[in-house]
Amino acid sequence: MLTRRHFCCSGLIAGSLLTFDRAVAAGSCAVPTRDLQAALTPDEALANLKEGNARFLSGSTLNCDLLKQVHATSAGQFPSAVVIGCIDSRVPPELVFDQRIGDIFSARVAGNVVNDDIVGSCEFATKLSGARLIVVLGHSECGAVKGAIDGAELGELTQLLAKIKPAVTVCKDAPGDHISKNKSFVQQVAVANAKLAADNLTKTSGVLRDLVDAKQLKIVAAMHDVSTGRVSFLE
Repeated sequence: MLTRRHFCCSGLIAGSLLTFDRAVAAGSCAVPTRDLQAALTPDEALANLKEGNARFLSGSTLNCDLLKQVHATSAGQFPSAVVIGCIDSRVPPELVFDQRIGDIFSARVAGNVVNDDIVGSCEFATKLSGARLIVVLGHSECGAVKGAIDGAELGELTQLLAKIKPAVTVCKDAPGDHISKNKSFVQQVAVANAKLAADNLTKTSGVLRDLVDAKQLKIVAAMHDVSTGRVSFLE
């Protein structure tokens, strides 16, 4: 005979199994499924990336059959997060977060700037495709940030660097020379640029703002150190 206690216990067991399944999927070669993505919280998606970077730093990255993952994701994708990163060759998001095929959406543009196309891509990735997290990933020694500091001009790059200028302005009271040779100033501007880009996502997009307000989405900024591989989150 089933009692209320049985129902309560079965509910706890089911919840524990679901949590276990999510944890196993995040730390294994299992590709994300629709059910796992739907059950994932924004904080869990963030924890997955933090754990992935820890694996990357310790040299214990997962060795997966990528072709098998290609076949497993051929009918659909259910990533947990979006990473907006710079095109810098030293900061590939899938590698520094130890993610594989089907795990994350990756949008890359010099200086990890947020423009209309990036915003639209994030709306697709979250509202339509279910991602729970957006990370704006800046990095140390960023060439685009250096160019914005020095006022570099080159073709269409000029208008792209203009999008980083607000971060330079935010750091106008920073000590030292405000030039690209001042590593401390470059780092301060890069941090400010990542934070401003993350803030601009909800300022620009009502779709993303509504998801954040409903606690279905989290948006954070982070910095990657190109000398160590470590990612620091700027929450």
